[in-house]
Amino acid sequence: MSKVGNLKEKWDFLVASLSQQFAEGDELNLDSIIYLIGVQELGQGQRRFKKDEKVNLMHIAICKLLEPYGYYEFDYFDDDGWPHYKTLTELPNLKPGEQTVLMKEAIVQYFESIQFFN
Repeated sequence: MSKVGNLKEKWDFLVASLSQQFAEGDELNLDSIIYLIGVQELGQGQRRFKKDEKVNLMHIAICKLLEPYGYYEFDYFDDDGWPHYKTLTELPNLKPGEQTVLMKEAIVQYFESIQFFN
């Protein structure tokens, strides 16, 4: 199975599974999945988040997702338990389609690391 085929299959399975679990079957988009990863990484359980916290959750997720690629490194938890990352390498200028592929690959890799597909 080719890498692209493998990525597409895993992505489709992931979207279907998460959509069923968190959106009553309505299909989650890329940003929604990034948000869910941020909530998971924060580790404070299910609660209502303010608008600025939602933006921060997405930032946490992006940092966590791109950490294996060498772009970010975990730095510390603040007094409220929020993780902070430092930038190791600036992200390259990517076309929107390339950004989407990178994020999908990173998300699939994240879920592989927690044995989601097993």
